[in-house]
Amino acid sequence: MARILRCSIILPIFFAITGAAPAAKNILFLGDSITAGYGLEISEAYPALIQAKIDAQHWNFAVINAGQSGDTSAGGLNRLNWLLKNHIDVLLLELGGNDGLRGLPAESTKKNLQTIIERSKKLYPNVKIVIAGMKVPPNMGADYAKQFNAIFPELAKKNQAALIPFILEGVGGVRELNLADGIHPTAKGHEKVAANVWKVLEPQLRGLSK
Repeated sequence: MARILRCSIILPIFFAITGAAPAAKNILFLGDSITAGYGLEISEAYPALIQAKIDAQHWNFAVINAGQSGDTSAGGLNRLNWLLKNHIDVLLLELGGNDGLRGLPAESTKKNLQTIIERSKKLYPNVKIVIAGMKVPPNMGADYAKQFNAIFPELAKKNQAALIPFILEGVGGVRELNLADGIHPTAKGHEKVAANVWKVLEPQLRGLSK
C-alpha cells in the first residue's frame, strides 16, 4: 500500500483486533520542483517511487513529500519549523538547485542548508541525513560552478551525512528524459532519479529497519 504524503500530518493506523500498528518511521523529502514532480502526477515523482521500493521490501517507512516548485535553500529553511512538527527519522535534503540557477552566493546556500541540518538534528538527534548533490550548468561560469558544486560534498563530510553525488546523474541534459523545458525530468526521468536516490538511501533504511 503506497503511503506517499505531501506535507500532511501522519495519522496513526489502528487495527480493531491487534491494536495499534507500530508507527512508521518517517522520511522527509525536503526539496524543490524535482522532489515535487513538476509537470507530473505526484505518484510519478521520485519520492513516490522510493515509497514503492520501500514497500517492496516490507519495511515500515512513510515518505513525506515536502517538495515545492521554485523553492530555494532559504525557502526550505523558512518552511522547516512547520515540517518538523512531525517526527522525522530520515531527512533527504534536495535543495539548492534554484539557488544555483539564480546565481545566488554559494556561501549563502551552504549556510542555509547547514542550518536546516542543524535544526533537524537539534529536534531529532538520531535523524539520518541524506544530501542530494546538484550541479549548475556551464553557462553560470567555471568559478561559480566550482564553488556551488563543492557545497554538497562539503556538507556531507562536515555532518557525516550520506551523499548522492548528483541527483540528476544520467538525466540532466538527456533530452528524452526531460520535459520540454529541458530542466525537469519526465516520468521516465524520475525513474532514473529514484534509482540514483535509492542507491544511497537504501543502506540507511536497511540499518534503521533492523
